[in-house]
Amino acid sequence: MQKFNPAFSGSDVKKYFLKKNLKKDLPASIVVFLVALPLCLGIALASGAPLFAGLITGIIGGIVVASFSGSQLSVSGPAAGLTVIVLGAITSLGSYPTFLLAVVLAGVFQLILGFVKAGTIGNYFPSSVIEGMLAAIGLILILKQLPHALGVDTDFSGDEGFFQQDHENTFSAITAALSHFSLAAVIISVLSIAILIFWPRFKKLAIVPAPLIVVIIGVVGSMVFAGTESALRADQMVKIPVVGGFGEFLGLFTTPDFSQLANKNVYIVALTIAVVASLETLLSIEAVDKIDPIKRVTPTNKELIAQGLGNITSGMVGGLPMTSVIVRSSANVNAGGRTKMSAIFHGVWLLLSLLFIPQFINMIPLSCLAAILLVTGYKLTRISLFKHMYHKGWDQFVPFVVTVVAVLFTDLLKGVAIGMLVSIFYLLRTNMRNPYFYRITNEGDKKNIRIKLAEEVSFLNKAAIQVVLTNIPKETNVIIDGSNARYIDPDVLETIFNYKHNAYTKGIIVTLENVQKHYTVPKLTNKVVEDINK
Repeated sequence: MQKFNPAFSGSDVKKYFLKKNLKKDLPASIVVFLVALPLCLGIALASGAPLFAGLITGIIGGIVVASFSGSQLSVSGPAAGLTVIVLGAITSLGSYPTFLLAVVLAGVFQLILGFVKAGTIGNYFPSSVIEGMLAAIGLILILKQLPHALGVDTDFSGDEGFFQQDHENTFSAITAALSHFSLAAVIISVLSIAILIFWPRFKKLAIVPAPLIVVIIGVVGSMVFAGTESALRADQMVKIPVVGGFGEFLGLFTTPDFSQLANKNVYIVALTIAVVASLETLLSIEAVDKIDPIKRVTPTNKELIAQGLGNITSGMVGGLPMTSVIVRSSANVNAGGRTKMSAIFHGVWLLLSLLFIPQFINMIPLSCLAAILLVTGYKLTRISLFKHMYHKGWDQFVPFVVTVVAVLFTDLLKGVAIGMLVSIFYLLRTNMRNPYFYRITNEGDKKNIRIKLAEEVSFLNKAAIQVVLTNIPKETNVIIDGSNARYIDPDVLETIFNYKHNAYTKGIIVTLENVQKHYTVPKLTNKVVEDINK
């Protein structure tokens, strides 16, 4: 069984500081830092939170989470998948300190999930619903960041949903932004999008991360337009506090409002963050393990515990909720990262940049951050994804589209719930039509029918079995063969035995072969798990 190791063991420390590993981890950490810096700022912007909070979250995700995580290549930080929740939660809870309390509680919930070994929860959410959730988040990012890309940095969002509290909606906000855009912001955002799209196609140039080039273009662009009619205003630039020392830095932190512990809405937000952040983390971890050159497998329960500790720490000091993030993690893999030290070092670089180069960070236009988020949003909701889901069939495509639309027009939690309901409907519909759990053969004069049950017959098969039994013609001999069945659900057994008891009224003789009156699901014992892991 996997055990939680609170931090580095003695043997681990030696491994992480071997020259052959550091030689790869240090350069990789710089690449991850350059990718993470604009993303931390951009996601904080999209979340309606202080930009400082985005950097703090990246620092904690790098140093705290990576230290406790069992993953060697995963990088954690503020995630695009949580922007919708954060934006709505800050508004609905009324204050940022109250929201921070929800982040702390979300971390506690993740700790509980990890300790009760709920690391497999991601397997119970249909991929169509998860893909729909991520696609909807991508669309929301695009729609909400367009005003910023146009240089209209008044907060049009107001709410996490399509319909806003200022009696506007997402589309009317974009229309309003189009009527008074900034030429400098538009040029910077267009150039930034072009670089993000085309720069990675040049392999020799791709050594330098595209987001870094975007930041440089943004800073240079703002300087070029300075002093002209199109010059960017102060509210169109990144603004984080400039500190004179570590003492001033400590004074920037915001603490949670623990007086709101009795507020039920805080717990609703916390539970939402915990579930969505855990799902996104588990999906990201699975993806990272697949691209790990050494093919290491991350213990999922330990990862939930690490994420819980990270979110508790982040909430306590004024940061955002975090997850394992595939963009940063894949950048880490592609840059040659070998161990978790690359993620830890990237957190250190973020901390040093906040302490020593805040003036440079404040020279970054919000429009180039918006461009990064627009491209990130498109990657989440790319056209090829819709085509891929369509080709998988209606039972996948319909729940996917319903989830996208529901999230767009309600909120993330309601949208996912609606998508789940539609997915369950298609699951039941498939079980009604799919005869995988039985086989009918005619014997002799076709008055003998054998129904051979499969290994697993669940309650979802009950309705279909009832339909089959009801349509058997009169004066027929029916053999229900359970010789292959390892488990038959009690509801299905009740249906079978009731049919056998009452079938004589139609002149039907029912014979049961190897159908037990009770089945027990074999338990996955510790010994079995140990044998599997050998």
